Amino acid sequence: MRKTITRSLAVLAAVGALWGAQPASASSDVLKPGRDIVDTAVAAGSFETLVAAVQAAGLVETLKGEGPFTVFAPTDEAFAALPAGTVEDLLKPENKDKLVAILTYHVVAGAVPSSAVNYKNTEAKTVEGSMLSINGVSGGVMVNDAMVVRPDIITDNGYIHVIDKVLIPGM
Repeated sequence: MRKTITRSLAVLAAVGALWGAQPASASSDVLKPGRDIVDTAVAAGSFETLVAAVQAAGLVETLKGEGPFTVFAPTDEAFAALPAGTVEDLLKPENKDKLVAILTYHVVAGAVPSSAVNYKNTEAKTVEGSMLSINGVSGGVMVNDAMVVRPDIITDNGYIHVIDKVLIPGM
């Protein structure tokens, strides 16, 4: 019995390490039920740039809609890693179409939990219209060249998978 419990804990630790999961206490506010994708991102506190971009692009109501949606959400650090001035340039009204294209490239229509891509190489069509390459085979999940650092944040209208880079269509 003790060996079984120890093995189970080891497996859970390995799965958590593989997926980059954070302890529940670090994000328990984010996981409260009754929140849509936008409200969950706001509550997390690490998606301020993404939320500002969604607002500037006029996509708030869409992402608060019925869904389901799967959002590959870049953190504030991911946006900060873009070349200087990129975010500010994208937030300008004259660049709204480009901003919408980039943001909708991070969204898949439908619910895609991590279990659907675990141990698989696959593709997913984005709302923008292009395909994302998803590699769940080699040491975690990669979406194009971005690593999923936290999967399966469940919302009332879909999933958020946190990624470490901003995805750009055509790159």
